[in-house]
Amino acid sequence: MSETGASLRKFVAPEFIFGNGARMLAGQYARNLGLRHVLLVTGPHLMELPWPHDVMSSLKKAGVGYTLFSDILPNPRDHQVMAGAETFRKNGCDALVAVGGGSPMDCAKAIGIVVTNDRDVLEFEGADNVEIPGPPLICVPTTSGSAADVSQFSIISDTARKVKIAIVSKTMIPDVSMIDPETTTTKSPELTAHTGLDALTHAIEAYVSNAGSPFTDLHAHKAVQLVGQHLLRAINKPDDMEARAGMALASTHAGLAFSNAILGAVHALAHSLGGYLDLPHGQCNALLLDHVMACNFDNAADKYFEIGRLLGAETNDESSYEKRKMTTLDAVASLKRAAGVTQGLAELGVSSADFEKLAEHALLDPCMLTNPKEICANDIRAILEAAQ
Repeated sequence: MSETGASLRKFVAPEFIFGNGARMLAGQYARNLGLRHVLLVTGPHLMELPWPHDVMSSLKKAGVGYTLFSDILPNPRDHQVMAGAETFRKNGCDALVAVGGGSPMDCAKAIGIVVTNDRDVLEFEGADNVEIPGPPLICVPTTSGSAADVSQFSIISDTARKVKIAIVSKTMIPDVSMIDPETTTTKSPELTAHTGLDALTHAIEAYVSNAGSPFTDLHAHKAVQLVGQHLLRAINKPDDMEARAGMALASTHAGLAFSNAILGAVHALAHSLGGYLDLPHGQCNALLLDHVMACNFDNAADKYFEIGRLLGAETNDESSYEKRKMTTLDAVASLKRAAGVTQGLAELGVSSADFEKLAEHALLDPCMLTNPKEICANDIRAILEAAQ
């Protein structure tokens, strides 16, 4: 695609408020939307932290009632979505507020479309299958990684088939996101690493996506730069607000990029691993990223070289192609190691006996359609072996 962007492209994004204390505006925005009683969707571990309680206080101060739904586990299940929809109906809710990482936000999106369309959540699988938009949705993200608060994706586990389904529709873009770096200060170093590398994966996959555009490239490029500048500081100095804000901004830029350019084989495989073996999404992305890049490299070399440069690699034109390639891949691998991601898939319980089923599921994932290289089952097996 030319730099002028002559090909037709669309770009969708929600309203968002960025900055310390943004979470405390949730009630005001709910009141501005004319809401009376919301379903507040969060996770059980988050209830031990101040962030959901701050949002509840904000709603109460604004005169907006709420019902708490906190039965959300990582990799949200189809039955959790349906239970949330029933709770929404029983309590006369008219909107949703999600507080947490990707799991509560994805679940809230799915609850909304189930309620308005009166269908099972699994019936929305794929792109543009949501006829009626969900009710208003306000998001308060507490991790800098998933970017579910600015995207048109909802990823839900189909427990019967043991797969993660992707629901993609602009009807699920939240009405407003309250992006508050303070909410990320309670993350552990490990979670900071995994979610930060998830943001990096979003940015890289969007940047090399065959559905990218000058608009998504701008956001992806900035996200990679910000991760390189701030991730390790955020891990090593959890209270460094400049680093936390930098990672929150990186996640937002990456989310705006991938929501519009979609993703690639890293996410297709991470969804497969998460659905089949219930593994953490961000960690799977981190383990797979450089190995998928190696597989794709020749199909998007110039963009990968730019990613390497942004991460500090010396990729000047005077070096041989193979040397520049290895330097780029090592820049990503080195960042992973510095972030503490040193294990392989085998340490998470993945065995070669799982490869066939994982490949089968990944090849059906819609993210595979925008990967820069047409991937086959043999490619997937090689990637999984390299990541073991």
